[in-house]
Amino acid sequence: MVTPEGVGGFRDQAWEALSTLRAILMQQPEPMAVTMQTVFVNDAANVPAAQKLFEAYYGEQMPLTLYVVQPPCDGRGLAIEAWAISTRSATIGYFGPHLVTVAHNDIRWFYASAGALAQSGRSAYEQTAEAFESLRSVLAGAGATFRDVARVWLYQGTITGMEGDAERYRELNRARTDFFDRHPFDVRPLAQQNGHIIYPASTGIGTLGTGLMTTCLALQTQRTDVQMLPLENPLQTSAYSYPKSYSAKTPKFSRAMALRIGDHVTTWISGTASIVNSETVHLGDIEKQTEQTLTNIECLIDAENFARLGWNGAGATLEDLAKVRVYVKHPEDYEKCRAVCERRLGTMPMIFAQADVCRPDLLVEIEGVAFSPFKQ
Repeated sequence: MVTPEGVGGFRDQAWEALSTLRAILMQQPEPMAVTMQTVFVNDAANVPAAQKLFEAYYGEQMPLTLYVVQPPCDGRGLAIEAWAISTRSATIGYFGPHLVTVAHNDIRWFYASAGALAQSGRSAYEQTAEAFESLRSVLAGAGATFRDVARVWLYQGTITGMEGDAERYRELNRARTDFFDRHPFDVRPLAQQNGHIIYPASTGIGTLGTGLMTTCLALQTQRTDVQMLPLENPLQTSAYSYPKSYSAKTPKFSRAMALRIGDHVTTWISGTASIVNSETVHLGDIEKQTEQTLTNIECLIDAENFARLGWNGAGATLEDLAKVRVYVKHPEDYEKCRAVCERRLGTMPMIFAQADVCRPDLLVEIEGVAFSPFKQ
């Protein structure tokens, strides 16, 4: 997670962030290459400048890059979340702006994006349908399908805005459901189905503007010690089981997706908010909503929940989080939200971005990744 310290113009801040990122990678004991990065930008007008700088810096080794118009809460022009891997142990394939692959330890990873789709007269339903079809096409070109997808991100402009009588996010959910119905998840190569459909983990979050960006993470392997497990939260109704009052077609995602590789577990935590059962709680109170959100994450990833879902020996705590993104609806809530996060999470890498959340009464949403052991 890189945020510039300087207060100069946008280009100065972008170069500082890139220089800091380069210095971090140079300090590692292995030669490193960035595979995927999310750039949080304060203004859509600055995206073209950021694109030119990043393309000049990376050249032919351009990682999959998303420019998300979610202003960093600290007032900076941008912030960067970057994932990198050793080039001694992994083979990286750069296939243009929408696909990067990583082959490592007999596992092939896919970072795929549909890019940014402007509204251009299309409805939220039409945008979403096109985005998922584009993702499907990108994955298919690399020999993967949506059954290989573990994690999805959806960045929707004006997420709680209305189109006629329908909220844009509800229309996104309707289009996602229709797409998933055509590409069923009742057969998963790396997961035990037990008669259940297994949806990817997901974040659906607002951005400035009216466009839509989508990206996903998928993987393939023949290794027998690699398994996926979708996590649901005992404190919350599963999103795909929400009452119809929340959406004509419910959000189709898992609360988290855990991946076991041998003795290690990586858990991708979906966008999580202050919801108990299916109801928003602590209305109007940013501190209590932040506390509840972190408690929901804590309960979701703990050993008892893993055991309840069939993985004895797995489990994580908040201390096992490697990084979090914190989406804050109102800039004036930033300091209070940050204080709660730092008290409960310590000094782990965090990015705070201003973003509208999928319900008008939600003030904060948090996602993250946890690394933990699998104890035999």
